[in-house]
Amino acid sequence: MSNTAQTYIQHLINIYFQQSDIEYAEWSREYLRNQFDFLGIRTPIRRKLTKQFMKEYGLPARNQLKEVILLLWDLPHREYQKAALDILENVKKTLLPTDMEWLEKLIVTKSWWDTVDALAPNIMGYLFQTFPELIQQYPENWIESDNIWLQRSAILFQLKYKLETDDELLFRYILRRADSNEFFVQKVIGWVLREYAKTEPEKIRTFVEQHELKALSRREALKHL
Repeated sequence: MSNTAQTYIQHLINIYFQQSDIEYAEWSREYLRNQFDFLGIRTPIRRKLTKQFMKEYGLPARNQLKEVILLLWDLPHREYQKAALDILENVKKTLLPTDMEWLEKLIVTKSWWDTVDALAPNIMGYLFQTFPELIQQYPENWIESDNIWLQRSAILFQLKYKLETDDELLFRYILRRADSNEFFVQKVIGWVLREYAKTEPEKIRTFVEQHELKALSRREALKHL
């Protein structure tokens, strides 16, 4: 650990620690099925603290970014993974194809919907749109993975693409996992279809009518049609 990265993160730790709330920490832990520990900082407060922190201490230098993010990811309280996501959102335009190797690890480490659903559409979605050659190397492998969070990310990364959605790719990924019994895969299929229906309602209606989807996926996809 470099002194620069350690010092940077310690400032954030000090700021967060002052706002910890034991009761809300327990509620948060139960909400995420007792998988993670929490300091107990409510989301609006955490975002405000993180914004103030980034304003005061700046964003990590390019050569420190990976170290800072991975160190935050390793910290025991969930708020630090959320801080890492906030930092990534603010530096994503500086990310390069070579960063995907370590960014991918964030999907499969301390995995749950609260981190994956930020990483896939916001960070990976931006990278794949900027560097489409990465799709062949990453989402094409993710959809074939046994890891449900990689599967979910492959289906989810185009969530915000709207008219720029590659629907042939999206539909192929969905059909590849349409028979999944995993709740988080069924749910994301419905979510992505529902979101894309805001742009292409008839395409989604036709797709759902013509293909066999799990009841949850179908219900979510057609919720607003």
